[in-house]
Amino acid sequence: MTVSQVSFGSHEPVLDVQNLTVKYVGDTRSTTAVDRVSFSIGTGEVFGLAGESGCGKSTIANSIMRLLKDPAKIAGGSISFGGKDVLAMSPEELRRYRWQDVAMVFQSAMNSLNPVLTIGEQIVDIFTTHAGYSRKESLRRAGELLELVRIDPARLKSYPHQLSGGMRQRAVIAMAVALKPSLLILDEPTTALDVVVQQEIMAQIKELQRELGFSVLFITHDMSLMVELSHRMAVMYGGRIVETAKAQDVYANPRHPYTQALMGAFPPLTGPRVPLTGLPDGVKFRNIPDLTEAAPGHLVAPFDADASAADTAILAGAVR
Repeated sequence: MTVSQVSFGSHEPVLDVQNLTVKYVGDTRSTTAVDRVSFSIGTGEVFGLAGESGCGKSTIANSIMRLLKDPAKIAGGSISFGGKDVLAMSPEELRRYRWQDVAMVFQSAMNSLNPVLTIGEQIVDIFTTHAGYSRKESLRRAGELLELVRIDPARLKSYPHQLSGGMRQRAVIAMAVALKPSLLILDEPTTALDVVVQQEIMAQIKELQRELGFSVLFITHDMSLMVELSHRMAVMYGGRIVETAKAQDVYANPRHPYTQALMGAFPPLTGPRVPLTGLPDGVKFRNIPDLTEAAPGHLVAPFDADASAADTAILAGAVR
């Protein structure tokens, strides 16, 4: 059974990824960054993709956006958006797809903004270039967008360096939803922000999602944020999905040892302090098999064969 077979309500999937494999191809050897990953996202659903840095999360996001750069290559699988084959889209189709159908918020807001243009100029460019609005109408809509993310429209005249980190991230989110995409990809949207600002950004995303109704692919290594925002989630390790279920089910009953360790590595956002645990040094999971159904809607990669007997013993002691 694949992740895409676990539905979100009765909705047809907005995004359907099947057996996606991505390799980084060098002159003498290649490395598999994403290995036969499958999942789907329903209309209005927030689907979380969690895992440590380097497990393939951002590579999947860039694959969906068709933004992979050499030496990365899609070596197999399919990506479908609204029934259309993303991997077969023409340049003109991609131009519409990337702004009007799917938009992405990248890890660093400062890197996503042009430092020599005002926030207003950058938002206006989206409307004039991709929607064909006049400059006057674009300015009006830009002001409305900033109000939507609780930024004073007077900030249209500000440059990125004149905004706080939280304001920059809200401005980037506003730009991403400018053309009301059906799917918003959030790649570590709270990186480098303090805990208070993280909470503000997460609340803002929830509010926008309820108001505009877009689906979300939420990528993070922070399990606390993941559980708070997502309806369903998948946990990745070494380019493979090792567990997926409703977010609350994963939180209440993580079944794969890696998920248990990841859950233990982050403090909860609310409630009392708890001791933190994590994955012990030297523990690796190898030859990760396909997912099987451990409970209704809860899929887990069998892990008896994942690690050596020594690794399993060490890990069992760490997650008790």
